[in-house]
Amino acid sequence: MLRRQKGFTLIELLIVIAIIGILAAIAIPMYQAQTLKARLSEVVNAISQTSSGLMAFRNENGYFPACGSVTAIMGSLGVGISRDAASRAANMQTTALGVIDSGPIQNVGSPIDGQNLTMTPTTDIVTGGVIWNWGGSLAGVAGGAYMPKK
Repeated sequence: MLRRQKGFTLIELLIVIAIIGILAAIAIPMYQAQTLKARLSEVVNAISQTSSGLMAFRNENGYFPACGSVTAIMGSLGVGISRDAASRAANMQTTALGVIDSGPIQNVGSPIDGQNLTMTPTTDIVTGGVIWNWGGSLAGVAGGAYMPKK
């Protein structure tokens, strides 16, 4: 009488391990890219909040203030910037032309660390309103994959 086999064969186990390896090779880089984008979104949100504060200040006073630090931005414009965003864009500043510069981005990860992100106001000729445009050295990283959408 033949004995019935129990368990998996070596080939079946190797196939399962190969499938897990392929899935991991796809999932890990995607996870890392999404983690970078999530950390960068804190900087983007801080810059967007600063642009709102700048516009409110300009509407009340008729000019853009030059703020040389995150503390000055928070104090002059009344903008709340989270601790994480402030640590990632510790050198953020604004100019008298309304340009917001993140300074060198830090604590996000490679290849974003050391790059900067700017937001520049331009006047719409037709409506007279302000249009904000993203720029900075981050545009050249990974073909602009990490740049915020307009």
